[in-house]
Amino acid sequence: FCLNLAADCNAVLKALQPIFQEQGMTETVHNWEDHGYLVTYIKKNGSFANLRIHPHGLVLVDLQSYNDHMKGREEVDQLLNKVEERMKELFHGNIKRVKRLPAILRGGVIDRYWPTADGRLVEYDIDEVVYDEDSPFQNIKILHSKQFGNILILSGDVNLAESDLAYTQAIMGSGKEDYTGKEVLILGGGDGGILYEIVKLKPKMVTMVASNIDQMVIDGCRKHMRKTCGDVLDNLKGECYQVLIEDCIPVLKRYAKEGRMFDYVINDLTAVPISTSPEEDSTWEFLRLILDLSMKVLKQDGKYFTQGNCINLTDALTLYEEQLSRLYCPVEFSKETVCVPSYMELWVFYTIWKKQTDI
Repeated sequence: FCLNLAADCNAVLKALQPIFQEQGMTETVHNWEDHGYLVTYIKKNGSFANLRIHPHGLVLVDLQSYNDHMKGREEVDQLLNKVEERMKELFHGNIKRVKRLPAILRGGVIDRYWPTADGRLVEYDIDEVVYDEDSPFQNIKILHSKQFGNILILSGDVNLAESDLAYTQAIMGSGKEDYTGKEVLILGGGDGGILYEIVKLKPKMVTMVASNIDQMVIDGCRKHMRKTCGDVLDNLKGECYQVLIEDCIPVLKRYAKEGRMFDYVINDLTAVPISTSPEEDSTWEFLRLILDLSMKVLKQDGKYFTQGNCINLTDALTLYEEQLSRLYCPVEFSKETVCVPSYMELWVFYTIWKKQTDI
């Protein structure tokens, strides 16, 4: 409750006491002269409520209980309704705002809460754990969402959902590129989405390789993300593609030494790091190395596609763009912002190409 006036802490306490006492809750009051009251109410079944009254006009009620049935949830709602009614009676229109947040369900079999890149907590409509395994590299989860279909989550990071064709299209150039007869290198992409979409476009050859590409990710996606990857992960080699289960850095170095060149390099390894200390962060170092090696295997008129990060991470994106001026060869870039459904945030994608020099 946000009030239009200062709160009489003692009056609020006395007004709300009967509601909690009716529930058979025992009361403990902590009083700080200039900082208001903290009151705890504890029930015999372990449920408890915290009532925090701030003198400047903010009143907070936090109720925690163990309820695995509808009746218990209804009892919680009834108690909170009574608190709201009593507060409105007490302050007679001097409540500026009442905000009731939905219950956070803790410790459930299904974890619905996953953070966005910019630190907000999102509750997904997850109703099933489809796959949950630990590989030597990471935890791999595939959870089912009513809205987004199956979602691949790697070590707590939402990677891709079956709904997220917009992500795949953006990191391929948003439909503006002609892949017919072209040589394509995909770095990462273990969910198979990019590979599946490019193979449809009749390239000459697509090679997919990643740093410590995780066979268990491929196995999980092949079975549970088929709306994303189709059948391209059923075999590691096809008519116009191959999947290498290798570290991408030695592969890139080998290709550069051999003089092998690609029309397109698509980096789906990692997002732009959130850290704003690129000289000290190992992820930034890895990112710069991948960029330099990729430029060495990219044809003069080729294009490099990659994800950036959430549009709100302006400092990190600016630092990434600064790194592009430090590569062994001069480059130019463009970027676009795309809404990726399961991310629930706008995502930035980059196109990078070698700067044309006058002869």
